[in-house]
Amino acid sequence: MTPFSFVRADSLSHAIQEGRNPNTRFIAGGTNLVDLMKQNVDRPSRLIDISALDLGAIAERDGGGISLGAMASNADTAYHPLIKERYPLLASAILAGASPQLRNAATNGGNLNQRTRCYYFYDTATPCNKREPGSGCSAIGGVNRIHAILGASNDCIATHPSDMCVALSALDAVVHVTGPDGDRSIPLIDYHRLPGNEPWRDNVLEDGELVTSIDLPAETFPTNYSYLKLRDRLSYAFALVSVAVALQVDASTIQHARVALGGVAHKPWRDLDIEHSLIGKPADDATYRAFADSLLSQAVGQGANDFKIDLARAAIVRALRQAAAGTPQSQSNKRII
Repeated sequence: MTPFSFVRADSLSHAIQEGRNPNTRFIAGGTNLVDLMKQNVDRPSRLIDISALDLGAIAERDGGGISLGAMASNADTAYHPLIKERYPLLASAILAGASPQLRNAATNGGNLNQRTRCYYFYDTATPCNKREPGSGCSAIGGVNRIHAILGASNDCIATHPSDMCVALSALDAVVHVTGPDGDRSIPLIDYHRLPGNEPWRDNVLEDGELVTSIDLPAETFPTNYSYLKLRDRLSYAFALVSVAVALQVDASTIQHARVALGGVAHKPWRDLDIEHSLIGKPADDATYRAFADSLLSQAVGQGANDFKIDLARAAIVRALRQAAAGTPQSQSNKRII
């Protein structure tokens, strides 16, 4: 770990002012940044502690919906009565991730901005375009079992690791940020980036910008939902494939549908046009299989991860079936139903 200076921000304006300094990082729970620093993957010269900022509230918004403070912990969010009642998809996704200890420390803003868990990104002895632009992607032709099948580029095939963000994408959340140039509101679906030829840019945040809150819309999907996470072991593992589904079903006909995939791309993966094709269709396996085939029509494996295409197809069908039946995947009893 390289030497760095440390500043504790006592206000949002203080944090933004300090954030203007080059090679600066904001730190809250530190569950990802500290690991990156210990591995010499990220070497900031200055840390700004934002843990004292008043950004931890979870509250109802005027006109419906809920605002999630960026400094609220993942645990507090998942177990909050309003989230459990109105947005159980989000609670389920959060509880599918990490461990209780990490969920107690990790913040919503930090979860949103966590870096990829690609083996090569963390191994400074290997080339990685995300870590050192222009050095190459070791995962292409290397050990790539966990890597992307959608939206990848010749420069990067890493995946975004968050469970929370997959549910937020399906729920049409909006991210609020502030920075040296003022405030911005960014739909979650547009917040994370595909790698393209700039894989080091995980999201659309500009230098010095800070997430302040995440808004959930009034539409809640409290009954017909499921978050299905498939992984190598039943706890404390990142998704090989995950699926967040939110439906409205009337008389066995799909009235509204949102589906987001995790573990398959550089960002939570949604296709709004293909989602729209579900509306008016019967809630049955034929519909689900056709949808999965369309959503994965552009999927490409890298050799060791070819299996993820069939795994994703089966997971999509299973998650849609669970959601339509109102029998969401349990995150305590992880047996897949």
